Amino acid sequence: MSTEREILQVEDLRVEYATPDGPVRAVDGVSFSLGAGERMGLIGESGSGKTTLGTAIVRLHRPPARITGGRITLDGRDFLGAGERELRQRRMREIALIPQAAMNSLNPVMRIGDQVADGILAHEGRGARRGLGERVTLALARVGLPAGVAGRYPHQLSGGQRQRAAMAIATALQPKVIIADEPTSALDVVVQRQVMLTLGRLQQGLHAAVLLIGHDMGLIAQFAETVGVLYAGRLVEQGPVDDILDQPRHPYTRLLIDSLPTLDDKKALRGIPGLPPSLLNLPAGCPFAPRCPYAFDRCRHESPILQPVAPRQQAACHLYPQHATLPPLPASSTTEAIPQVAPPAAEGVAAKVGR
Repeated sequence: MSTEREILQVEDLRVEYATPDGPVRAVDGVSFSLGAGERMGLIGESGSGKTTLGTAIVRLHRPPARITGGRITLDGRDFLGAGERELRQRRMREIALIPQAAMNSLNPVMRIGDQVADGILAHEGRGARRGLGERVTLALARVGLPAGVAGRYPHQLSGGQRQRAAMAIATALQPKVIIADEPTSALDVVVQRQVMLTLGRLQQGLHAAVLLIGHDMGLIAQFAETVGVLYAGRLVEQGPVDDILDQPRHPYTRLLIDSLPTLDDKKALRGIPGLPPSLLNLPAGCPFAPRCPYAFDRCRHESPILQPVAPRQQAACHLYPQHATLPPLPASSTTEAIPQVAPPAAEGVAAKVGR
């Protein structure tokens, strides 16, 4: 965890989508904090609520989405209760969003330099026109783009260049917090690495806190210092990335990690059985219970809360605090054959099983 002062605090945030069949809670009571200069990864399957959470933090969600509860504090000041005029001033200057699919977020009929300049002028007015060209060039240079890119249109750039242009626009005013929503989606692995190296250099140069949203555990592990795991709109595990990779405490995290190949040794890859639940009709109890190899009766009736399970880790699972770690998974290549584990040991008897 970062030792820097907290720059972003998210407390019990809840976001719903209004639908003809009723409200869909896409973010359900998520809480976390980011220290200045900290890198946090947020991971989960598609539909887990990652992008909704990211856009809600920046207050860029649109109807039918609405924030129904919680608190967001940015640099010691309330951000959730800010009015539209205040939001426009604080976005980009204090917090910025790097969206996925840069081609869809860039204006196709504006040159890149004009798009960078547009954000600066929107915040600082006509007085910013003096030296504006130099500031645009500097913003592009921070993300590794030559000055000549300013005169090009988005369709004249490669996928990696477009993504870095989106970074330049978002960070032209040097924000303190950057929300990066799957910045490498639809890019090949070589360009992914280039974009992530650029994001790392940009973050270090600005000493900004970064929340990296994605579904690639390998990519998150290489970049982030801490990781939050999202499932069905809920944070089910959180902790330092090395601790979570070495000893995941939530069954969902364990299965996500075990689905990845490794260069260190050969192992049978395991898929996660079933599909994520419908947020309109969540199962009773723990949302992961229908897919969980460790589920027992309590899991199907009572929703677990996020609790400390190790010195630096939290997990939302009924196996704790009675268990010390997750029981081992068998060597079978699929999880369907995994037997159900017994309920936690009786009170006062900790079932300490190895990984």
